[in-house]
Amino acid sequence: MELTLDGIAWRARERLDPEVWDFIEGGAGEERTLAANTAAFDRVRLRPSVLRGVRHPETVAKILGRTWDAPVAVAPVAYHTLAHPEGELATVRGTAAAAKVPVVVSTFASRTFEELAAEATVPLWLQVYCMRDRRVTARLVERAGNAGFEALVLTVDTPHLGRRLRDLRNGFRLPAGTVPANLEGDGFAEPSSHARWAFDPDVDWSVVDWLRSVSPLPILVKGILTGADATRSVEAGVDGIVVSNHGGRQLDGVPATLDVLPEVVAAAGGRVPILVDGGVRRGRDVLAALALGADAVLIGRPVLHGLATGGADGVKDVFTILLDELTDAMSLAGLRTIADAGPQLVSQVPPDRRTDGSVTRAGARDGTGNGGELRLADLHASVADPAMDTMNFLNEVTSRYPGAVSFAPGRPYAGFFDTEQMFGYVRRYLDHLAGQGRSPAEVRETVFQYGPAAGLIRELIAGSLRADEDIEVPPESIVVTVGCQEAMFLTLRALISGPDDVLLVTNPCYVGITGAARLLDAEVVAVEEDEDGLSCGALEAAAEAVRARGKRPRAVYVVPDHANPSGVTMPLQARRALLDLAARIGVLVLEDSPYRLVSPGARVPALKSLDRTRQVIHLGSYAKTVFPGARIGFVVADQPVVAPDGGTGLLAAELAKIKSMVTVNTSPLSQAVVAGALLESGGRLSEFTTETAAHYGEAMRFTLECLEHEFPAERRTRLGVSWNAPSGGFFLTLRVPFRAGNAALTRSAKDFGVIWTPMSYFYPQGGGRHEIRLSTSYLTHADIEEGVARLGAFVESAATRRGAT
Repeated sequence: MELTLDGIAWRARERLDPEVWDFIEGGAGEERTLAANTAAFDRVRLRPSVLRGVRHPETVAKILGRTWDAPVAVAPVAYHTLAHPEGELATVRGTAAAAKVPVVVSTFASRTFEELAAEATVPLWLQVYCMRDRRVTARLVERAGNAGFEALVLTVDTPHLGRRLRDLRNGFRLPAGTVPANLEGDGFAEPSSHARWAFDPDVDWSVVDWLRSVSPLPILVKGILTGADATRSVEAGVDGIVVSNHGGRQLDGVPATLDVLPEVVAAAGGRVPILVDGGVRRGRDVLAALALGADAVLIGRPVLHGLATGGADGVKDVFTILLDELTDAMSLAGLRTIADAGPQLVSQVPPDRRTDGSVTRAGARDGTGNGGELRLADLHASVADPAMDTMNFLNEVTSRYPGAVSFAPGRPYAGFFDTEQMFGYVRRYLDHLAGQGRSPAEVRETVFQYGPAAGLIRELIAGSLRADEDIEVPPESIVVTVGCQEAMFLTLRALISGPDDVLLVTNPCYVGITGAARLLDAEVVAVEEDEDGLSCGALEAAAEAVRARGKRPRAVYVVPDHANPSGVTMPLQARRALLDLAARIGVLVLEDSPYRLVSPGARVPALKSLDRTRQVIHLGSYAKTVFPGARIGFVVADQPVVAPDGGTGLLAAELAKIKSMVTVNTSPLSQAVVAGALLESGGRLSEFTTETAAHYGEAMRFTLECLEHEFPAERRTRLGVSWNAPSGGFFLTLRVPFRAGNAALTRSAKDFGVIWTPMSYFYPQGGGRHEIRLSTSYLTHADIEEGVARLGAFVESAATRRGAT
């Protein structure tokens, strides 16, 4: 058995579908309140009283006339069958096996009140949402009362469900068979959507009287966070208060429940019992809540963790651990009974203090020697964004199953790399500098010192763009960056001047640009991609919608050639149409085409080469053409920038200013390697990469051939499988008849030995749930053939499991 609730949570995460895990664990908005709930308990310091001779602490509590074994109850959580097939039945059994404490049953329980009551040897309470149709609520309350439920817990913080970003990104829907067993009708699959039309948004304090009129059961109100509302609750005649922020799932940015508990307790003045939920994960957390005035605590997520790991036995484990920790903490703190847990037991470390003692909103946990721990809630919201963790998950799967064939990494084929090349390239560049008349001291200075922020090799890059891409730009319009990722970051930092500026991206989209936008708090709006790439009609509609909200569509990001992740290439006519539209609606185009020069066949002209109005900012990289380890990218930003005094410069100069405060400069040694390659090829990397382009083209062709062999027409039709056929690049998209998320990926790697990338990673506003991305670039033909065969077996199995065949 695990020794802590955190240990049980880790085991649960391994067993649950990642989308279900996100539904259970996620909070609203940036999840600051979610993080604050546990952080508040972390700030509590217990002050034990010694030599008290406490051998067997007494944990019993008496609330609403009932004696509980401990001041702990199960919080209302919907759909326990998400964690275990027996759902709330297992919860009731497991709770009873550990302690006689109440279970608060959700309106959205997945087991009927009657079957729970028949099983229960612990008190059952009903959590109540007030529906628009009061008859629905009244019937639920009546059924619960008839079944022997002992109290009603009216949730008062939910006129509708909060904006839960994990669920939105996942496009979460309840799995088939998971339904509210005590409600009639349908439309429950999308919880947020259902709540919008079913919950009563106009409910007010009169609901307490109404509820009293339909049931004699005691009424507690759940969702109180202020002393003023506590006073109103008591005046309304409630029988108890639950201090709750809905586990951080409603309004993000509200305080942690433990932080407002003393205010609520003071306002209630002992007239009704006070319960609190949110963030309780240890026995000492229970003590902290009791010391600050609570009569009991409710726990929610840990119960589902226990269910996921062991059904009823897992729930029993949760309560056993919690109560063992509670009695242990009471004994060591010198408490004979829970009534001894008063304010003298605790001190609280403030959320943050400056050196002058003034309180700040965020920062270090304290300045009094408690270590360098930081609270996630006080870091930038992007670090807690699940989307930022997707590639880490992919890397974790790859490392866990090293024998699997991986179609995930979009990296170059290593067979083209020769260690000696680097030395040759550097020598070629140094000779070039000497040939320009630079002295040995000047050459040494060039490669050993920082160098200009805008870069050392802009002239060579400009010449290569002219020779290879027919892009005619002055060297001063170029900034050399640390990979293309920095080029994206610098460009967005310059263009997105405030919260009203919006970045438009293709849907699906490369995660690098959306990640950079997230780091900069820039709003992203996805624009659908069609068979010709970015849809101009969808782009114009999206831009109009952004303007209708009083915001400005600033730029649109596209990968016009063999796009990552979809593999789509924009034809010439579509490129011209995009440039015309961008000029007409005043939107800049961010062009990123890393696969152009490593794909076989004739190339469609780059957007920048067609640009006559300086509408395009061109983002470039030498990761695919030279080698990724050089980490050299660039941005062509020849747009004029007019200063307040009327002077004019180039956007590139502004980007260089930003770069000087970020990476200062791009490694001169790395620039030297790339410069040597440019010089060696006479500026024509397209000729330098002829062999690599042929290799990647052949890898794509062979992958498509293997797919045709593995999925002949009859099997494709039967399974509902299809794919596109890119003419180059590294990626193609496979459509499958099942949800291709993290859970499916893990099963594919573990049981079938093949790894791929869920396309849902690349849809910033949801989508791609039935698509996978295959990368063909770095695998040998033998790897591809074996990998596609394994993929076929996995798809057949997954489709059969989902009833798709």
